[in-house]
Amino acid sequence: MGYLFLVIIFILLIGLIIYMVKEAFANRVIYKEITFSDFPETFGEVKLFFISDIHKRVISDQIIQEVQRSRADIVIIGGDLAEKGVPFERIKENLLKLKTLGDVLFVWGNNDYELDYRYLDALLLDCGVKILDNTAAFFESAEGERLIFMGIDDISLKRDRLDLALTDAGTDEGFRIMVSHNPQVVSRIKNEHQIRLVLSGHTHGGQIHIFGYSPYEKGKLKKMKQTTLLISNGYGTTALPLRLGAKAETHLITLKRG
Repeated sequence: MGYLFLVIIFILLIGLIIYMVKEAFANRVIYKEITFSDFPETFGEVKLFFISDIHKRVISDQIIQEVQRSRADIVIIGGDLAEKGVPFERIKENLLKLKTLGDVLFVWGNNDYELDYRYLDALLLDCGVKILDNTAAFFESAEGERLIFMGIDDISLKRDRLDLALTDAGTDEGFRIMVSHNPQVVSRIKNEHQIRLVLSGHTHGGQIHIFGYSPYEKGKLKKMKQTTLLISNGYGTTALPLRLGAKAETHLITLKRG
């Protein structure tokens, strides 16, 4: 009887591990439509493909093909494009795949600095990726309305300068979107900054939830007093390639007036 019990436990454990690996290597796009009363009307609707925390993974062709069918306008990498030990050939492969979808913006995550980050910086530029390191990028409609993407460097490594990003964004009117690897940036955002949306990752949605509990909550969209915050579970994993209760994800976000 004791032997049979151990066999059952072993089978259940193996089943759980297989399930956790499947969750970790899922290829899914979460579709979100977010409306703002002040979104620039002349842009109609804008589709953002947001992917964060790629780490060691190779981006699946399935993901690329799905987003191509949906016709994203701008691609945003929310940090942790890679980590220590990831070959630059794999990083370049991922970047070139993302470039097929549209203009690519990037912010640094803490794990990106585990590599030769100067070489990574050069690779990003060589692939035509716009790096938002405490800076801003602008997209303008034919009628002169603007989307302003602000990005800050990694908070946990104390490389972030929200003040510089705000200065680079200027005082002109425009719809402001902040990209920060670490969602802690929301504690520094004030109403007068007029940042309407924040995109972040870093937490992996907790990655592994035991009986529903984890150090971090699952990724979600939060309406806050000073802004709207999207936290992604992320695409890859850190440490063990396992997930439970926080399935791997990417996002196709449609912004429009409403």
